[in-house]
Amino acid sequence: MDLSAITENLPLYLSGAQTTFELLLISLGLGLAFAIPLAVLRTLPQRWIWGPIWFYTYIFRGTPMLVQLFLVYYGLAQFEWMQQSTLWPYFSSAWFCACLTFALNTCAYTVEIIAGSIKALPAGEIEAAKSLGMSRWVMLRRIVLPSALRRALPAYSNEAIFMLHGTSLASIVTIMDLTGAARQVNSTYYLPFEAFITAAVFYFLLTLSLVGLFHLAERRWLRPLMAR
Repeated sequence: MDLSAITENLPLYLSGAQTTFELLLISLGLGLAFAIPLAVLRTLPQRWIWGPIWFYTYIFRGTPMLVQLFLVYYGLAQFEWMQQSTLWPYFSSAWFCACLTFALNTCAYTVEIIAGSIKALPAGEIEAAKSLGMSRWVMLRRIVLPSALRRALPAYSNEAIFMLHGTSLASIVTIMDLTGAARQVNSTYYLPFEAFITAAVFYFLLTLSLVGLFHLAERRWLRPLMAR
């Protein structure tokens, strides 16, 4: 193994790791922010409300994220109305398209995770809240969502890790993330094993950090459920 090339390009890998982390943070943040209200609407009995949300999650969970990224970054660019619209400066940006695609993708999975947790809430918790005279909004804010988000935490941690690995697709649209750094090192030095094993080590360390953070969160917020 030729480690000298890796040592020389460590700043490139560190920069790629920072880009990967920023992509992950933006995608998870936007995805979760939109997923929570959509998940609440997803559990309502009215079909005209939950139907479009179900269709959105079905499409994004049923197609590869790489295809979604190509459609957003390359597909929309072929339409003249998009090139002449005020949105073109955003959709001509690889960074914006990658963040949008990743956020829409993780939002679809997160909606189903949280909606499933809401539907799985014990009936006793709802009945106890009603017996105290809570309104629907107060019950949603103080009982339903906190309890559902706690129960969704283990499943959401897996989604966050999958999203971290999914950000590697950003390199295909010219973003210099961890995978992009490895590809550049490989194309320069023709050392595929060293280049990509280094990227794998960085991804492993990021994954390990995520797992540790979620374990701390589960230990804190799932403690009331474990006590039962």
